[in-house]
Amino acid sequence: MERVLSGIRSTGQLHLGNYFGAVKNFIELQNTHECYFFVANLHALTTHPDPKQLAKSVKTVLAEYIACGIDPNKATLFVQSDVPEISELYTLLNSMAYKGELEKCTSFKEKIKKHHENINAGLLTYPVLMAADILIHRAHKVPVGKDQEQHLEMTRNFAVRFNHRYGVDFFPEPQAFDFSGKLVKVPGLDGSGKMGKSEGAGNAIFLSDDDETIRDKVKAAKTNSGPTEPNSIKSIEIENLFTLMKLVSTPDVVKFYDDKYNDCTIRYGDLKKQLGEDIIKFVQPIREKIVDFENNDALLAEIAQHGAEKARKSAKATLDGVREIMGLTSIWQ
Repeated sequence: MERVLSGIRSTGQLHLGNYFGAVKNFIELQNTHECYFFVANLHALTTHPDPKQLAKSVKTVLAEYIACGIDPNKATLFVQSDVPEISELYTLLNSMAYKGELEKCTSFKEKIKKHHENINAGLLTYPVLMAADILIHRAHKVPVGKDQEQHLEMTRNFAVRFNHRYGVDFFPEPQAFDFSGKLVKVPGLDGSGKMGKSEGAGNAIFLSDDDETIRDKVKAAKTNSGPTEPNSIKSIEIENLFTLMKLVSTPDVVKFYDDKYNDCTIRYGDLKKQLGEDIIKFVQPIREKIVDFENNDALLAEIAQHGAEKARKSAKATLDGVREIMGLTSIWQ
């Protein structure tokens, strides 16, 4: 079976973008592949989170993974920091990464524009840690979102560079995994781009949001004055709402509002009301399971420990091989 790996940062709660961009794929993959899914709390350190809040977020994301349908008996589900081999491989791979290529990374350039007061080495070497996450298990496929494609390409570069430098065929070149033929990018409600935790208040619909919060967020979503000519091209803000609707609504509902838009009779208030109710219908059963798991610390701890044991076994095998190839095995043996 091909090995698949991916994870989500523990910087807050999962949202619809996480679900449709990654977790939905995870649920299907666990039945057909050898899967490693993790909560990426080491990646969160670049933003200097409050330690207590970080620990709480790890539990929350773990509970949400399971509530969404990840089965710890089918997939290896673990917390990134519980596998120290990742950090060691990260250190070793940094010798494979060059300052110029890291500085050209799109996500790094975006981060330093938004957070110029916090340009730390962790932000610069973020792609190296992501590569370590993937390569430590020698994964073949990574179900990444569209914004992570460049990072995955860099992971392949590091793998090829390592194999070439040491004359080995050790690391596979991981590829993006997607079911539909294109990577899913879920838009936010503010009309500016992707749905994300750090994109501002009201941008994301979280899986744990209550009904009224969802209604209020959708109601406040950006729109325009409406089409003035039949079959007009949709603006980014309106296209975003239709993209969300295609994810949570039935095809006939989508067609109804698309027809209304094309004949210039659409009422955005009606569209938003329908979208809000469809999101609630989708989120509600997941939200109820999240609450159940979050209130069971013993079960979460057991699942995390079991996952870490399985992940460390795989990680140790890889790291032992890397250390031997690089000449880092003990000279006293």
